[in-house]
Amino acid sequence: MKIAFYSPYLPKHTGGGEKYMLDCARLAAAAGHQVFIAVSDTQDLSLDEATEMRGKYEQFLDCSLVGIEFIATPLFTSSNLLKKLLWTRQFDCLYYQTDGSLFFSLAKKNILHIQVPLPLDKSSFLEKLKLANWSVKNTNSYFTKNYIEKYWRTKIDYVHQPYVELPPLEKPPHKEQMILSVGRFFRQLHSKRQDVLVEFFKKLVKTAPKDMKNWELILIGRAEDQDFANQVAAQVGEFKITLIHDADRGLLLDYYQRASIYWHATGYGIDENVEPEKAEHFGISTLEAMAAGVVPVVINKGGQKEILGSKLQDCMWDEEDACLAKTLGLIKNKTKLTALAQKVKIRSQEFSKDKFNKILLTMLDK
Repeated sequence: MKIAFYSPYLPKHTGGGEKYMLDCARLAAAAGHQVFIAVSDTQDLSLDEATEMRGKYEQFLDCSLVGIEFIATPLFTSSNLLKKLLWTRQFDCLYYQTDGSLFFSLAKKNILHIQVPLPLDKSSFLEKLKLANWSVKNTNSYFTKNYIEKYWRTKIDYVHQPYVELPPLEKPPHKEQMILSVGRFFRQLHSKRQDVLVEFFKKLVKTAPKDMKNWELILIGRAEDQDFANQVAAQVGEFKITLIHDADRGLLLDYYQRASIYWHATGYGIDENVEPEKAEHFGISTLEAMAAGVVPVVINKGGQKEILGSKLQDCMWDEEDACLAKTLGLIKNKTKLTALAQKVKIRSQEFSKDKFNKILLTMLDK
């Protein structure tokens, strides 16, 4: 089968959505399909451009993308509608990760992946017609599914949650007195709220200086909004807080293995029933941290709830005081922290590559 994977976020972004899309492409190629990654451009990609994009995402994933071809698409460019339609017709399957917009495709099969619970009105005749063009629709979480079905008034066929698969270790990790948070630095939409986390950490240090004496906060993520990144950096002051904007996959994995507690605050201060798009849609960094035995102390919103599940609800918080109290409780109780580290590792295994691949191949073969 000739399959094109397309996301308007490529090749600019390197986040959870891009990892999801590239994981799908890699597994489809491994199953024997002819796979293409399409990027918007009115001209064909040069060999150098394609090589640069491939290298960027191989570094991001820390794995090979051999067997996957990067090509240009007129989608989301100034090209006319006919050219766009004719481009889609060459594929047996077009797998589109939407930013909320829809278009018509003449591929034999059209799969729509929705990762953001955008409260958009899709009730017009034209929007309904476009939705009908996509024969298979899936979301990255049950959280996203519930809001898309509510607002878009369309049936979601599959929930296709991302998976994690960390490389095996030669020896057990040595956990340090470190709180970690991973996510790009930006203000818009589902901001990771590093500004909030810095203030939380500073308050912990001020209220419990003896307990927090040797603890540090590490914030890792590319600075997509430099002004916001500068703002967060200005908040740090003399506290043991480190911001890392250029971590490769290897360095990120190293911090996962060393960290003891994982923080996540996306959606802080918002009502997810009113603005679901501002909550975490899934939260793959939380899942990766759990797989490395990092105990999550994360906000009780969005996809975080389904990642932790019913047995880890005590690791979630709604307000600042609860976050600080639960974090400090773990810092003071190493036995509890160690026991929870094992529990979260076991929980992370429910989001497996095999499960992910089974749903993917079912959608492609449907």
